[in-house]
Amino acid sequence: MNKIGEIIKVGIADMNIVKPPNMIRTSGLGSCVGVVLYDEVSHIAGMVHVMLPDSNLAKADIKNKAKFADTGIQALIAELAKQGVRPGRLKAKIAGGAQMFQFKSGSDLMKIGPRNVAAVKEQLQKAHIPILSEDTGGSSGRTIEFDPMTFLLHIRTVNKGEQKI
Repeated sequence: MNKIGEIIKVGIADMNIVKPPNMIRTSGLGSCVGVVLYDEVSHIAGMVHVMLPDSNLAKADIKNKAKFADTGIQALIAELAKQGVRPGRLKAKIAGGAQMFQFKSGSDLMKIGPRNVAAVKEQLQKAHIPILSEDTGGSSGRTIEFDPMTFLLHIRTVNKGEQKI
């Protein structure tokens, strides 16, 4: 399959699904976490750009499930299942969760990045989805792009260069 596909973009608090030859990308991952779920058999992948750890933080009804780790990961699993992916075959790669600002108070409430990473890991564990690799934490923003054909997550980190995991 040498056909060059397009890059499907995922915005902040957004999600989407992709099949080869297309790839999927999100940028602006600061304290947010990009979660890629993929199936090595069907080569179908999905990505959710998680902004906040817990939908209980929402003041009203949740209109945007992708915004939160708990509702976003469940919604992505459901969308992948609609595409014929068996949830038991899903694997995950995650990136982001930086601590973008230093706060003098040291309050855990302000540590959104680490809390997002912990919430994502908890949700993936509950769903029995193994995390095969991750690039989380630090204090720099990231752009990530996933290729569902090779299963490689390409990460560009501000002031740190590029890597593939």
